[in-house]
Amino acid sequence: MNDVKRKAGEQLPLVFSHDAASGRDDLLVSDRLSAAVTIIDAWPQWQSPVVILAGPVGSGKSHLASIWKEHSGAVSIHPKRGSDAAVTAANGPVLFEDVDRLGFDDTELFHVINSVRENGNSLLMTSRLWPMSWPVELADLRSRLKAATVVEIGEPDEELLSQVIVKLFSDRQLNIDDKLVLYIVNRMERSLNAAQTIVERLDRLALARGTKITRSLAAEVLNELGNSASSD
Repeated sequence: MNDVKRKAGEQLPLVFSHDAASGRDDLLVSDRLSAAVTIIDAWPQWQSPVVILAGPVGSGKSHLASIWKEHSGAVSIHPKRGSDAAVTAANGPVLFEDVDRLGFDDTELFHVINSVRENGNSLLMTSRLWPMSWPVELADLRSRLKAATVVEIGEPDEELLSQVIVKLFSDRQLNIDDKLVLYIVNRMERSLNAAQTIVERLDRLALARGTKITRSLAAEVLNELGNSASSD
């Protein structure tokens, strides 16, 4: 997406790093995330050595995967032809993110799962789609995937998005009126990625213009991002 355009006379503020907090203590847990958080926290006592987190873009899969990777010491893999993913899986926990987007080789992923099972390790995968929708042709791999633990993560609800936006502003030492938060939540794309983008752009635009973050500024940013930001 294009950056929010600056009007004539605006100054570009100094850009400070506001890295998204990705630790376990930074995770805001709602009903839609509770099952996924429970299983991440339960590692290494997993009932199945293979766990799949399935949910839409911006639902929190990457955050959870990052927490698990740090906690478990997992290595990221991409099971494609000619890779050493199965060898890596024999040596410790492994993480395969964005399965449906990156794709995989059936045989290689089958070997990865077997390696994990045989060596007492763990495999965490993330996907926008349930494994039954993955383009799997190898019958043995389909069987392995059916034995995996699949946890669905739904879209963020209004309550969670509000909490996330408040926290993101707080991370920038900004206190925002509850009515403004509600205004943004009611008009934004329902994803955690969108929340982060909106807060970042509002902060930078307000700094550039030397103004407070207001409803009109929020409407401008939402419009720039292609969201519905019509006035009530």
